[in-house]
Amino acid sequence: EVQLVESGGGLVQPGGSLRLSCAASGFTFGDYDMTWVRQAPGKGAEWVSAIDSSGTHTFYADSVKGRFTISRDNAKNTLYLQMNSLKFEDTAMYHCGTKYAGATITGQGTQVSVSS
Repeated sequence: EVQLVESGGGLVQPGGSLRLSCAASGFTFGDYDMTWVRQAPGKGAEWVSAIDSSGTHTFYADSVKGRFTISRDNAKNTLYLQMNSLKFEDTAMYHCGTKYAGATITGQGTQVSVSS
C-alpha cells in the first residue's frame, strides 16, 4: 500500500522555524518527484514546493522562496520541508504528495499554526 505520513507540525511564533517530515512507504521513493502543498482554513490548496526524484532540482512558490527549503533522503524514504522565518499567513495544513500510477497521492497532513 502506498502511504505518505507527515509529521513535525505545531504551534510557533512569527519568525520561528519548523521542519516537516514525510515518511513514504509502499513504493520506490527514490524514483518519484515529490511536492508539498498546503491548505489554510477556508482557502483552496496552494502548491508550496517540489523536488525531483534525485533531489537535484527544487522549486518554490514565490510566497515561500528564500524561507523554506525542500529536501529528501532517499535512503530513508523521507521528504523534508525546513520552514524558517514563519509568518502568520503560513498557517495551514501541510501535505506531501506524489503522482503514482496516474493518481495523486497525499498524506493526511500536519498542521502548522503561526501565532503570537
